[in-house]
Amino acid sequence: MFTDKMILRIPGPTPIPPRVQQAMNQPMIGHRSGQFSSLFARTAERLKTYFGTKQDVYILAGSGTSALEMSVVNTLQPNDEAAVLVSGAFGERFAKICERFGIVVHRLDVPWGEAVTPDILTDFLREKPRVKAVFATYCETSTGVLNPIRELAQVVRETSDALFIVDAVSCLGAVACEMDDWGIDILVTGSQKAFMLPTGLAFIAASERAWKVIEEQKPLAFYLDLKAYRKSLAEKTTPYTPAVSLIFGLEEVCNMLEEEGLPQIIRRHELMRDMTRAGMRALNIPLMTADAYASPTVTSLDPKGAFDAEELRKVLRTKFNLVIAGGQQHLKGKIFRIGHMGYCEPLDVIQIISAIEMALHQIGVGVELGAGVKAAQEVLVSHV
Repeated sequence: MFTDKMILRIPGPTPIPPRVQQAMNQPMIGHRSGQFSSLFARTAERLKTYFGTKQDVYILAGSGTSALEMSVVNTLQPNDEAAVLVSGAFGERFAKICERFGIVVHRLDVPWGEAVTPDILTDFLREKPRVKAVFATYCETSTGVLNPIRELAQVVRETSDALFIVDAVSCLGAVACEMDDWGIDILVTGSQKAFMLPTGLAFIAASERAWKVIEEQKPLAFYLDLKAYRKSLAEKTTPYTPAVSLIFGLEEVCNMLEEEGLPQIIRRHELMRDMTRAGMRALNIPLMTADAYASPTVTSLDPKGAFDAEELRKVLRTKFNLVIAGGQQHLKGKIFRIGHMGYCEPLDVIQIISAIEMALHQIGVGVELGAGVKAAQEVLVSHV
């Protein structure tokens, strides 16, 4: 094997297209120059399509978590009440951020692997009339669940006056999202998932309704003051030093996304999801999520003791240079997760499933070589 030829199939960071790498290798420019201002303004404008908004999209130097925290510290104050929908590790993160700033958190917990449904949320919010914000995770990376955000947004609107704030870090740019039409008040994502960039940029947009709240708040942070970013974007710049090379890369990402077109991008990710699930079913590996709530960007599998998930991952890594993800928190060592987003296409899924078949064979699992590949191929040819 070529030791430098690693096949990265985790749910982020994801592989970077060569043309994006090349764009990031451009000579450095001044971050307060006219050249950068032009670059920054046009890339921020182009992100609106993927958010489904006419509102400005703000770009900050930081991971997706920085924008999650930004959504909290600009909308709430200590002792305010918030509802956090927890269906996995990243719903947990939203709750921890709120708690760190002295916010009273009402958790709506569902079992990992299940989605938060509108009926559950309706009953929950009716019992929490003082909630000022509802925090939800669109794609719960730890389980592969895609929560029904459109329907949840409708419930929030109908049952409360709370802001609806959504973490879309591991799916935006790969799934349908209509922030304005669905009634999402703040939407957050990051660069290292479907946007095919290294970690280091976070993106956030706020509705007019959210801005009315933000304008009345004294933010609980300095660097993450969203009003400062709004003032700077009006001047085509950032309040603090931007990640210039990543912005070069972001422009090339926008070129790639526009060349393919969002409808086709969504179909490609749904196809890769369906191929992966068909292949795993053919190998008798239990899926963690129901089809109705399965994410197009990451699939989680639970062997349920039939084999050691960590042993499988080790063989894939050492024998085939293929890296997939393990479980998080109480699922660590028990499950494995396959990322299929961003710079990934259906033939890559065939490669992943083939490698998993061979690795299972090597660790003594009685699988029929080619069974999973055949099932995935049948899904693919039906779409070609």
